[in-house]
Amino acid sequence: MKKILIVDDEDKVRRLIKVTLAIGDFEIMEASAGEDALKIARETIPDIILLDIMMPGKLDGYDVCRTLKNDPATKEIYVIMLSAKGQKDDIEKGKAVCANDYFIKPFSPMELIKKIDNIH
Repeated sequence: MKKILIVDDEDKVRRLIKVTLAIGDFEIMEASAGEDALKIARETIPDIILLDIMMPGKLDGYDVCRTLKNDPATKEIYVIMLSAKGQKDDIEKGKAVCANDYFIKPFSPMELIKKIDNIH
């Protein structure tokens, strides 16, 4: 069973992703802010993190991803950035912080499931 951490400040987005993933065999965890995401990730070491970029607080998604990828305990977690920001510069910034993939909102729930199913 894959452990997935959904990180988004919008409840409705987290709920939609959670409902989408309910058809699979996943253990789902949630965080609404970057600081919480880091704490949960370090405690549970999820297989996959679905990480929003724009979040309130001190840490945005780029900061969270950079921190996770620089920590030996969490660097292997597969991070998929989720963002309404689909400009080339934004995608490049995601790559610069070592995100494994980048989904532009709105995205197809089935494409997300297909992607998750193909992660080993």
